[in-house]
Amino acid sequence: MPQGRIETNSFESQVLRGNRLDDPHVRPLSVYLPAGYDDDPARRYPVILMLSSHGNTGAAMLNWRPWDESLNQQLDRLIGSGAMPPVIMIVPDTWTRLGGTLHVNTPALGNYGDYLLNEIIPYVDAHYRTLADGAHRGVMGRSSGGYAALYHAMMTPGMFAAVADHSGDAYFEFMALPDIARLHRNLMRFGGLDGLFAATKQTGSKDQAFYDSVSILTFAATFAPNDAAPYGFDLPIDMETGALREDVWERCKHFDPINLAGDPDHAASLRGLKELFIDCGMYDEYNLQVGARLLSRTLTRVNVPHTYEEYPGGHRGTHYRYEVSLPRLAKALVG
Repeated sequence: MPQGRIETNSFESQVLRGNRLDDPHVRPLSVYLPAGYDDDPARRYPVILMLSSHGNTGAAMLNWRPWDESLNQQLDRLIGSGAMPPVIMIVPDTWTRLGGTLHVNTPALGNYGDYLLNEIIPYVDAHYRTLADGAHRGVMGRSSGGYAALYHAMMTPGMFAAVADHSGDAYFEFMALPDIARLHRNLMRFGGLDGLFAATKQTGSKDQAFYDSVSILTFAATFAPNDAAPYGFDLPIDMETGALREDVWERCKHFDPINLAGDPDHAASLRGLKELFIDCGMYDEYNLQVGARLLSRTLTRVNVPHTYEEYPGGHRGTHYRYEVSLPRLAKALVG
């Protein structure tokens, strides 16, 4: 089967320079070019921006998988079989000391929204033969990547024409509150917030308390930034008692996509899409199937055309679902 290739660039970001976590501003940028890209120097292609989940990053999605397919192998198979037309795919690096981002702007982590939309996309359009307009550009992702795909489609109308949200963050009451309830206990295992941040600089095995903590801290750093607070964001709990801080929680809930999608301007942005695909595993360990159902109900209420699917699976190991969304996005972008 014909194979595409991955080009990896060293990209120097200006908007990530000097970020609060001191994460690198020079990062690898992987670009998938379909088989035949070099055969016709006049041909241009639609482009899809792929956003990683928390705890993952672009390079990992292109790694070899035992008994499975990497993202580029999946694209080769789908394009080679005729299931989807050829596309260029952008696979950026958004790793941070806290295990990633939600791919949006926040002073506590860095302006990753600007990094993606105002730096990466223009760079790829300038250096590769993309169809360089919103009508031929898609965005997709899983988990926090799915959240960001939907978020940017709402906030930047015309930037994208096709969106796939796989198990994206939604209905924060069920998704985030369980981890918030454990945050005080988990932080105490590290001696507090300072100890946890020290652990993010160390290599070696990490336990579930670490993963749960950095996930919810990324959530808080994104939605409750505060320059005056330690590490630049407000914790959603009182560090003396462990109880929920209702004021911080309310700030976070504002960004729940179920709430955002109900806004008339955001709904209008989504109605301008050619394709909006949402799915979730019916056994999702973070209860995101409930959020996905409520999000679909909200979209229906505000007259946003979309496709919603559930499948017998959980939250992890579900990248195979890209073979459902990728053809839909690619065909919409060609059309």
